[in-house]
Amino acid sequence: MSKRLGKGIEALISSYSTEENDRYIDGAIPLKNIVANKNQPRKEFDSSAMEDLINSIRENGILQPITVRPINKGKYEIIAGERRYRAATALKLESMPAYILSVDTDVEMMEFAIIENVQREGLNPVEEAEGYAILSGKHGLSQEEISKKVGKSRPEIANTLRLMKLPPAIRNSLKLSRDEGGISKGHARALLALRESTKMNTLFQKIVNEGLSVRQTETLVKKYSEKPTLSTKIKPKKYNPQLVQAESNLMSHLGTKVIIQKNTKGKGRINIEFYSEDDLERIIHIISES
Repeated sequence: MSKRLGKGIEALISSYSTEENDRYIDGAIPLKNIVANKNQPRKEFDSSAMEDLINSIRENGILQPITVRPINKGKYEIIAGERRYRAATALKLESMPAYILSVDTDVEMMEFAIIENVQREGLNPVEEAEGYAILSGKHGLSQEEISKKVGKSRPEIANTLRLMKLPPAIRNSLKLSRDEGGISKGHARALLALRESTKMNTLFQKIVNEGLSVRQTETLVKKYSEKPTLSTKIKPKKYNPQLVQAESNLMSHLGTKVIIQKNTKGKGRINIEFYSEDDLERIIHIISES
């Protein structure tokens, strides 16, 4: 498909405008004949925002028609406007206004749904990344093609797709607000530079527990990524699963890097890193309270 989609859903309507398919039905499509878009990238529907939309439609009606495509047996599949459809259903409306477009392929449907949500309703970063991943993996679009279609730069598409490489706990936190223990897209991008899941999870816990900003996170990522100097390099040690698990547990508990060294006689030391006076006091407090 060669059409550029970056201008929003209104551009799609004019792009697909013909005598046959440029149809606007004012309040004439029964809700029972409308089905949800199976390619809908949005998985989370904020209950507070939905309540606001329901109240608005109750007071003012549906001011912006949804966009649908005909499928079979008099049914129509939603291209854009599932929130409005859900609100209309909650209000038990019998019908609603809609534009009817002839859209034949699932890849076009996916493109439309992503554009509608990103540009009008706002997907969370994970939903956006999952949508781009489907366009890339399932439908074979390159990052450059996705970039042109959704009106974002190729680096922005690439960076968003990289979010899929985050550990599950961090990925899920992108769906939450900061008050709920979530982090921002900026935090997530900084964490990706650590490459290792253990390091990512350790710093993630620190971000949540201490409310770190993106700039503070980036500073810590640089410190976590620094290679030891020749004088402080530690000789490679044999893999010991018990020690590795113990290190991981301590890092999660203390929110910082921990290294356990043990010799053949069972003696050794535990190295706990800190990055400021406040960080040292925080770690001491955690150890003291344990």
